[in-house]
Amino acid sequence: MDAFRVITDGSGDLPPEVIKARGITVINFFVMLGSGSYLQQNVDIGDDEFYEWMVAHPGVYPSSSTPSTQDYLKVFTEIAKAGEKAVVLCITEKFSNSYQTARIALDLLREDYPDAEITVLNSMVNTVLQGLMVLEACNMRDAGVSYEETVKRLLEIRPSGRIFFTIGGIDYLSHGGRIGRLAGKVSGVLGIRPVITLKEGEIFLGGVARGRAKSLEKTLKNARDYLSETFTSRDQFEICLGYGYDYNEAVEFRARVESLLDELGLGGGGEIHITHISSVIAVHTGPYALGIGILAKARLD
Repeated sequence: MDAFRVITDGSGDLPPEVIKARGITVINFFVMLGSGSYLQQNVDIGDDEFYEWMVAHPGVYPSSSTPSTQDYLKVFTEIAKAGEKAVVLCITEKFSNSYQTARIALDLLREDYPDAEITVLNSMVNTVLQGLMVLEACNMRDAGVSYEETVKRLLEIRPSGRIFFTIGGIDYLSHGGRIGRLAGKVSGVLGIRPVITLKEGEIFLGGVARGRAKSLEKTLKNARDYLSETFTSRDQFEICLGYGYDYNEAVEFRARVESLLDELGLGGGGEIHITHISSVIAVHTGPYALGIGILAKARLD
């Protein structure tokens, strides 16, 4: 087996038990609660605590900060000293400089370890979809796929990644510069709920709706269109749900996604996992994000 380490930044939103069981190394982001010092995610502040703070402080916008070059360099140096290999999957560079920071750290490492076998990839996704890609890397590692072939196959499936989601309002995206501020003002006046698609590393408006129920219907429609156009069998893709503050809503939504898969003849693939969207992403989406992540499976032969 061509063993290698699988590393991701804190945008991957995988549960702690999965991270431990699959031997994944996570390099955390940092968040700030409106003002004060930056807190390391899942060390200084957990996701539940972060969401409780957001809900209790409407109109106060937290911020995030990427891991430092030194954070990456420390892990990379440990790998190089041990003579190990590693695949590193970073959040889309359209949203963060985490990928560029990791690349800088790798360049610095190669001044002392020029033969280090570490590959840093721009995943072109984030949150639960990034987590799916990380797990695909783990699946290939555990199936004995080589380090080089794993990188190749990750690049093959990368364009398939989609997130179809809705949020409570456009104010957090607008404040963070993800969508023009004018759109945020219009949303606030008219009560419009945006429906958003993440593809090719960035977000696109997938429609608008009045009210939560209609925005979820539109989210399902967008997912239905993509699934029916792209896949013919359930074993061709992975799917999961990501939620912010309201777990019960996510459970109810999962039942609707399962019905959608059955309707398309794509059911029967086991439980659809529900993953908590981390504080790093919630900074931009607010507390009421809910969506569907879809990614083609990598070949394991």
